[in-house]
Amino acid sequence: MEELFQVKGSILTIRIPEELDHHSAEKIREGSERILESQRIREVIFDFGDTRFMDSSGIGMIMGRYRSMNQMGGSVRAVHVKERVAKILQLSGIYKVIPIELKKN
Repeated sequence: MEELFQVKGSILTIRIPEELDHHSAEKIREGSERILESQRIREVIFDFGDTRFMDSSGIGMIMGRYRSMNQMGGSVRAVHVKERVAKILQLSGIYKVIPIELKKN
């Protein structure tokens, strides 16, 4: 798996892999928790540019990061979201709490 995490200043960008399933969601959850505990992160950006599939464990991981950032007074957003993943996010209700930027063709 390529580098998933990039920190620039107070922004943590998480590059979501092609498939966001239980295994990758757990890896992202653990890695992001370590970063959030050790650095002063004010915004988490989920980059869905490569993502084609996401299951409920991905939704849980995203909501967990949202709760963590909300408690710390920070924000979360999703960028480069493809139409198929956007439908999953919409059905889950995530779009109500996290801004979603669709991928431009």
